[in-house]
Amino acid sequence: MRGELTQKGREAMERFKMESANEVGVNLKPGDNGDLTAREAGRIGGQMVKKMIDAYKTQQ
Repeated sequence: MRGELTQKGREAMERFKMESANEVGVNLKPGDNGDLTAREAGRIGGQMVKKMIDAYKTQQ
């Protein structure tokens, strides 16, 4: 059961990452994205954190 939950979590996080990348204008491809610059990766991560904080605030 644990493996199934972990796989669903990975898939959800991958969708969230792709959605965030699209919002900041970074084109990600499925699989390896080793050609991203640090700036692009940071923009994606920053957008993900911003969305998580916003979601947390709306739950309060």
